[in-house]
Amino acid sequence: MPIAHPLKTLLAAGALALLSTGQALAETTGQNGELRGTGDLGVVIERATGSVALVDTTARTVLRHVEGFGDLSHASVKFTRDARHAFVFGRDGGLTKLDLLTGEIDGRVVQSGNSIGGAISQDGRFVAVGNYEPGGVKVFDTETMELVVDVPADYEKADGTITQAKVVGVVDAPGNRFVFSLFEAGEIWTLDMSGDEPVLDKHRDVGREPYDALITANGRYYIAGLFGEDGMALLDLWYPEHGVQRILPDYGQGEERLPVYKMPHLEGWAMAGDLAFFPAVGRHEVLVADSDDWSLVGRIPVQGQPIFVMSRPDERQVWVTFAHPDNGRVQVIDTQSLEVIETLAPGESILHKEFTPRGEHIWISARDSNQVVVYDTRTFEELARLPAQSPSGIFFTNRAHRIGL
Repeated sequence: MPIAHPLKTLLAAGALALLSTGQALAETTGQNGELRGTGDLGVVIERATGSVALVDTTARTVLRHVEGFGDLSHASVKFTRDARHAFVFGRDGGLTKLDLLTGEIDGRVVQSGNSIGGAISQDGRFVAVGNYEPGGVKVFDTETMELVVDVPADYEKADGTITQAKVVGVVDAPGNRFVFSLFEAGEIWTLDMSGDEPVLDKHRDVGREPYDALITANGRYYIAGLFGEDGMALLDLWYPEHGVQRILPDYGQGEERLPVYKMPHLEGWAMAGDLAFFPAVGRHEVLVADSDDWSLVGRIPVQGQPIFVMSRPDERQVWVTFAHPDNGRVQVIDTQSLEVIETLAPGESILHKEFTPRGEHIWISARDSNQVVVYDTRTFEELARLPAQSPSGIFFTNRAHRIGL
């Protein structure tokens, strides 16, 4: 399927912007009439009401609650290159475009029966959505929200029949590429959108049931966690011809797993110097690997099964949230001593968190307390509690300029 050239769309959008300058200027003003930027804005998913809270991270306030996003029981957000719009990926297959300055929905399409997330291309032209039902990846124009490419996640089952796999771990990569994993197929695919026609490359037999994935901050390594076995699958995007390497294949060998209450997430995977920190599936541990050779170098005992393991921007701390029934607390690991140095109890059902761009504060969702709690990351002092309806994912606009986020 040919990729539509965006020039005409951009010219039309520019003309419209010139005609509506006065209106746009009014829309970008804050409560006191001052012009507003997007650099200190963010979005909090309100899963119970299908809404999002638009927040100001500097003022630590909720600007407004915006409704109309459908099923947000599992949702993620990506920001456009200019940080003007947020794309919200909903569980109902909805892809919704939110204008952060007006606080209004700019477009919405229900593009599948069940989606899990997506990514925006390096040049900002395309937004890719990974789908559970029916599977596959769809790519849309970020300006018009028109479908550009539809990639079915077809694979052959053991009985010879062809079906589609659930797609997980969709990330953007340098070179206008998208990378994603096929859960049932045990495959990693790359979709290159840099030319006139999309180019698909498939890596097979990467391991059983890749359930989530991340890309390192420099865009080189794509790493998929494996739910069906111990270990992870690593694709070096500098040398994709070398294929997928299996790393940490024996970190849990010979040990009995605990029941897994919730699948861990790898997107917020923590890097600190040469060390990588990630959740151990079904264990009360944070695992530590040497990123030079991806060998396991340590295990840090924690209070429960870790879900999100995230590094403060200066890499001096790692903050960990947990699965039920230990999800009322957050633990902080010092990356030098590799020890837990603080345990906080922000509220009920803690899962998601987000650092402010330079890491001086962290925002934490207390879902069943209907609050977002803000802490000073140096003193651990509580700074604010903001109202939100069953808050979950927290996303700040500095993600617009970071690979894989």
